[in-house]
Amino acid sequence: MDVPQYADVPHLSQIVPSVLGSLGVPGESGGLDLPEAHSACVLLVDGLGRELLSEHAADAPVLAELAARQLRVGYPSTTAAGLAAVGTGLASGEHGMVGYTFEMPGAGVLNALRWRSHDDGSDLRGALPPCDVQPLPTTFERAAAAGIEAVVVSSAQFANTALTQATQRGARYAGVHALGDLAARTLAALASRTFCYAYHSELDLMGHLYGPGSAAWRMQLRHVDRLVESIVEGLPPGALLAVVADHGMVTVEEKLNLEDTPELLEGVRAFGGEVRARHVYTEPGATADVAAAWRSVLGSRAWVLPRDEAIEAGWFGPSVSDRVRPRIGDVVAAATGTFGMVRELAEAVETNLVGQHGSLTSAEQLVPLAIAQG
Repeated sequence: MDVPQYADVPHLSQIVPSVLGSLGVPGESGGLDLPEAHSACVLLVDGLGRELLSEHAADAPVLAELAARQLRVGYPSTTAAGLAAVGTGLASGEHGMVGYTFEMPGAGVLNALRWRSHDDGSDLRGALPPCDVQPLPTTFERAAAAGIEAVVVSSAQFANTALTQATQRGARYAGVHALGDLAARTLAALASRTFCYAYHSELDLMGHLYGPGSAAWRMQLRHVDRLVESIVEGLPPGALLAVVADHGMVTVEEKLNLEDTPELLEGVRAFGGEVRARHVYTEPGATADVAAAWRSVLGSRAWVLPRDEAIEAGWFGPSVSDRVRPRIGDVVAAATGTFGMVRELAEAVETNLVGQHGSLTSAEQLVPLAIAQG
């Protein structure tokens, strides 16, 4: 069973270097051939897959018309990795945010969205400072160093989170509370020579709770389209808007509870990742047996590779740094179809979500790239 290949589709990590290049920042060029601009904004709509937008174009006519291009988000197709790709201009093998949860040597499994232990919920900001987990210069720092103000326009609740510090440091944070001030503050930022990053999270939430394509999801998509329309209508001359997403989403229809499957627990000391993309950390010397067992039990329901093979196959980008390599599972399992690998007791909330993402399918990997100019 072959893993899908998206080599001819640009990576999400290319968007901000391309935007900075359009602003004239020396040394920045992501290769996306964007027009020159005086100010620019990248608006990321969490959870908006290209296939979902195409299927529901009637609910988002403005976005559907603008989205003539597409990007791939890389592995894993999850928010922490996507935000870090935007925030560093690199794939997960370099920025190191290799999952919703992943093991940090000496500190256990980190939940990257909450910056807490995935095992006991304890706060890990002291043990794992954000600038140590993700030490590379951010795209915002690079913009500021070139004399261009960098602004993040996002929910006020995310202003001081560790993930924000890891992926968006160097920007002035403009906290907002609703779609109205998200649009207003984005347009205010674009009035001067600025690189702006704006973020909307609620479409992803609707997909998780009710399923992508559900009535609630479609109604939220309509609000997103009105948001985009409002920004496009107000773009000042010389301003550039690029709308992207961090991943798509699928409705999980078949779940396998890992906790009730002894063959998948033998030789395993810890789990990371999420329902559609698992990091499996093995006991010393057990990796080959664990990989064989997972392949045998999961069959065509997942692509299963040992760490080195997944890295060699380019799952985590063109290169993986020595700093990041230990964070990747000794065995990596990526779900196919509508399959999910759940942990009903350890991950009760995540198990019960209707919509999921993280894997390598086109529904999760491909996102729109919509471009508008003032």
